[in-house]
Amino acid sequence: MDYRTEAKLWLEQDPDPVTRAELEGLLAAANDEELADRFSQSLQFGTAGLRGELGAGPNRMNRIVVAQAARAIGMFLQANSAEYSQAGGELRVVIGYDGRHNSDVFALDSARVLAGLGLKPMLFDRMVPTPVAAFTGRRLGAAATIMVTASHNPPRDNGYKVYLGGKFGGSQLIPPQDSEIAQLIAQTAKSKTFAQIEQSDSFESLGKNEIDTYVARAKQLVQADLFSQSSIKITHTALHGVGWSVIDEIFRGIGLKLLPTIEQQEPNGDFPTVSFPNPEEKGAMDLAMATAKANGSDLILANDPDADRLAVAVSDGESFRMLTGDEVGLLLADRCASASSEGSLANSLVSADISAVAKKHGLKYEQTLTGFKWISKVPNLIYGYEEALGYCVDPEHTPDKDGITAALLIAELAAKLKLENLTLLDHLTNLEREYGKLATGQVSIRVSDLSVISKVMSAVRSNPPAAFGDEELVFEDLLVSKTHRTDAVVLSGERTRMIFRPSGTEPKLKCYLQYRGSKAELEALESFASELIAGYQ
Repeated sequence: MDYRTEAKLWLEQDPDPVTRAELEGLLAAANDEELADRFSQSLQFGTAGLRGELGAGPNRMNRIVVAQAARAIGMFLQANSAEYSQAGGELRVVIGYDGRHNSDVFALDSARVLAGLGLKPMLFDRMVPTPVAAFTGRRLGAAATIMVTASHNPPRDNGYKVYLGGKFGGSQLIPPQDSEIAQLIAQTAKSKTFAQIEQSDSFESLGKNEIDTYVARAKQLVQADLFSQSSIKITHTALHGVGWSVIDEIFRGIGLKLLPTIEQQEPNGDFPTVSFPNPEEKGAMDLAMATAKANGSDLILANDPDADRLAVAVSDGESFRMLTGDEVGLLLADRCASASSEGSLANSLVSADISAVAKKHGLKYEQTLTGFKWISKVPNLIYGYEEALGYCVDPEHTPDKDGITAALLIAELAAKLKLENLTLLDHLTNLEREYGKLATGQVSIRVSDLSVISKVMSAVRSNPPAAFGDEELVFEDLLVSKTHRTDAVVLSGERTRMIFRPSGTEPKLKCYLQYRGSKAELEALESFASELIAGYQ
């Protein structure tokens, strides 16, 4: 196929001088391979919304693709106005954006397109964390909330996260609504150029008042006077994201001044001090740990760039130990369950089971598919978590993972423990003794060729390992599951559980590991999984 012709047609409608110049350069250089990558397919709109690399073409994040998505979302809401509109038929759409390159541009384009359709867009006048946008959409009863972010993806990426109101209560998009919007995107792409898409500047602004409301709610979640009694010292890193101003205001309001990792506290879309702005990635926490050591801190709290995730590291006297997502998940599960008399706890199938916590406190428990689009929809949810550093501690107000309020509850717990000369590590040991210890880990590969992921998943399905050591493994393909249908394979034994799954947001294959045994045995399982993946490639 002649992608040069399609590229030239794209140039005729592209309103962005940066992507125009980029595409003109590819055409001049006759870079047919790159043109094919950009024009042979389109970014897929799904339950994670949109996410991809910035650049020209339908397979990149750019102003044309964003305008098409915004128009499709508006058309979907209008077609289903009885489901999503407020009294009087008003269709409000809250729009937030983070500090990545072009996030503000994409948010403004979205507001103009939605206004052009006659909806009521409400655009934040400044960068905000994802939890603030989700909270605001829920509080205002918005028909939808759009957050322009690629979360913890590499610097060249951006994305578009969508929440729906109505029966979804402001939680993330799920099927079949995602496919309905995807069809409308395709229709718009075929029928209208960027200039032909209706646009208007008739939209409202949101700002400090909405942030203040979120801050006030967050402070209600903890015992504020506790922090003035404790001598706890906490270092924080925002990893060049948008979380610092909000989390700093909350903590100052309860009497605790967080110690910032200065080099990483202000938003910077280049993420200059890290290879990947994800606290799970090697090296991402180095600066925070150096800062915490210099400060004599007891604890490090780290948010990812849009502040919907939380990483925790605890001083052991000599250095800092990173807690796993499952360990933080257990700490918060016990904390939230202890404060509740009814409701449900939930975690995804790739996370450590917290049913024992629910049982002890007389609560219900549910295991869900991967992602907060599912966790947040558990009826009467009190707390939900996922091992990938996602924690929902206030689902009634923020129906999504929230790294800011989760940090607040962890800080409160650590402050209480310090008054008793204990640490989070001591408390974790006690909880594991009570609920059972489950060692967890992960092996993953990042690829440039997505076919590698498909090849590995096919190989796992056709030739799964029969055993790990002397333990027989039972094979389960969740693609044919009646209760948890998804693209994943589970291999489980009496002590072992391995889950192979493509990432929904990054070009990665993940293998989640759970083992009821020692750390050394978990390390052996990690080596086993690594060798399997290497052999399947």
